[in-house]
Amino acid sequence: MNLVENLEYNTERSKLIIPEYGRHFQKMVDYAISIEDDEERNKVAQAIISVMGNIQPHLRDVPDFQHKLWDQLFIMSDFKLDVKSPFPITSKEVLQQRPDPLEYPQNFPKYRFYGNNIKRMIDVAVKWEKGDMRDGLEYTIANHMKKCYLNWNKDTVDDKAIFAHLYELSDGQIDLSGENLTDSGQFLKNRVAKSPRNNSGKKNQRNNNNRGKKRY
Repeated sequence: MNLVENLEYNTERSKLIIPEYGRHFQKMVDYAISIEDDEERNKVAQAIISVMGNIQPHLRDVPDFQHKLWDQLFIMSDFKLDVKSPFPITSKEVLQQRPDPLEYPQNFPKYRFYGNNIKRMIDVAVKWEKGDMRDGLEYTIANHMKKCYLNWNKDTVDDKAIFAHLYELSDGQIDLSGENLTDSGQFLKNRVAKSPRNNSGKKNQRNNNNRGKKRY
């Protein structure tokens, strides 16, 4: 009966700070904190670091990894462990700081179905000198815009709409009015040919054709 009463359940135990090391490591760190003698406490801390390094022996001699182990030791002790560290001790405040949010690269959110790369390509094209190279790039950009439009919108699109969007995105520096882009049907045909459903149908057709044939 006494054995049952002395059982410990995880729900009743203190929360592990770094669960990857397990509760025995946490108890070792808690024991090190309780040692009053400075020399003995430092000796135990070194032993704990050694055991932590043994978990990943291929990294235990790497200087950066050693620094990480010492940081983890102080984190597990809630920065209450008073020992000499071979590395600068990272403060609790620094570890709790949140990084600044990353800005999402958005050049022209009005026509998101074109993607950001289209705006970058347009920005490059307007910087080129006028000539055959620039004309070819502008035409390629317009064709790609048409393909992107068809991927996310309707089954057909008037070239005038693409030219109007290109004119707007380039701040009036690219005007392809009067040009003829690749036919919408060609883009739709390529899209159907690359669709997974179409490929699976071809695979089933091949399997049906091979059914009943003798294999030697």
